Amino acid sequence: MEWLKQQEPEIVFDAAKLKTESDWIRAGELVFNAPIAYQDASSSPFLDRRFYEQAAVPVAKDGTVPFRRYVIRKKGAVEVGGTSCAECHTRVLPDGSVVSGAQGNFPNVQLVAFRGRRRAAQADDQEKQAMLAEMHREETVRHGAPWMQPDPAEQFASVDETVAALQAVPPGVIVREGSSVRYAVVVADLIGVKDRHYLDRTGLVRQRSIGDLMRYAALNQDTQLLGRYGEFIPGGKDFRELPDPTTRSRYSDEQLYALALYIYSLKPPPNPNKFDALARRGQKVFQREGCAGCHTPPLYTSNKLTPADRFTIPDEHRLKYDLEERSVDTDSSSALRTRRGTGYYKVPMLKGVWYRGPFQHNGAVATLEDWFDPRRLRNDYVPTGYRAYGVKTQAVRGHPFGLDLTADDRRALIAFLRSL
Repeated sequence: MEWLKQQEPEIVFDAAKLKTESDWIRAGELVFNAPIAYQDASSSPFLDRRFYEQAAVPVAKDGTVPFRRYVIRKKGAVEVGGTSCAECHTRVLPDGSVVSGAQGNFPNVQLVAFRGRRRAAQADDQEKQAMLAEMHREETVRHGAPWMQPDPAEQFASVDETVAALQAVPPGVIVREGSSVRYAVVVADLIGVKDRHYLDRTGLVRQRSIGDLMRYAALNQDTQLLGRYGEFIPGGKDFRELPDPTTRSRYSDEQLYALALYIYSLKPPPNPNKFDALARRGQKVFQREGCAGCHTPPLYTSNKLTPADRFTIPDEHRLKYDLEERSVDTDSSSALRTRRGTGYYKVPMLKGVWYRGPFQHNGAVATLEDWFDPRRLRNDYVPTGYRAYGVKTQAVRGHPFGLDLTADDRRALIAFLRSL
């Protein structure tokens, strides 16, 4: 730490020096890993051993925590920087190798819970009430949708309840802006995103060119709290007035272009799951069961949207979007009861499922074995992945396909999927 305090600040992104596509991709990696929020290192949970123990923070084989960075913006002042792309989209595999762009496994939400718990432990009753009011406002900013009843912005009765609700969110799942602590979403896998026609679990943004990915990154990192929903502006003054633009910062166009090129360049890690006899049998099950209708090779997705349960497709949507007419009865909360809702979910890509998890749009199941377990449709099922605070049992509805397979066929199908 003392060595870091002696270092001079240095600007590392210089578009004038970028001459080749490789230069731009390397610069994009810098943007991908660059934080946009900062905390004094001396008060950071990353220097508190209890955080690593309580949240089971993954550590790379070289001993680093690849999700965050030390930052020097002023000589002598060391900060821990976060809210980078890498924080959510980096995965540490069981062998300690690091996969950039994958569905991440950093316990982001549990970090927020740890901070809240640590702060509450030092607060008196009056300070806790102030904390609770602050938490309620933050919940409205991040998740509020006052035109919906009930509003997805959960207003818990106490600091302890709020912290417990956050603690319930597992790694690989986040309560991102526009979702809800009740309707969390899985972190996206960015590897192969160049071939995807829709971005977000609900297909919120179409991707027709690299420009769409650049805009999507800018929206998510810079401006998503400044959208207007009627008269409601989540990040506005009194939720009604946009802030002075001169008080804000944003990525430059060059940085967004470099970032998008880097994301497009990402490759999956070597797959240890071989296409062996069991996987070949699973491929036949995949073909026999008609899985390729929605999960079409070679991408193993149709790149279409499928309507959520109880959503009726408007006629004009059939002319505008690539749609599957059939709903697979998936829980519609994220698609219909959040700011990111569109009425649809995109058909997921199956390539790379071997290094991903948890699964479903909200991460309700931890493994592929759980996904193909017919018991998950029962109301007395205990979800193995994300389970909202206070929920003891809950059916994981949707996608009934493959639940009636024999044990041998199920095992073979899973072997095939993991070989992709």
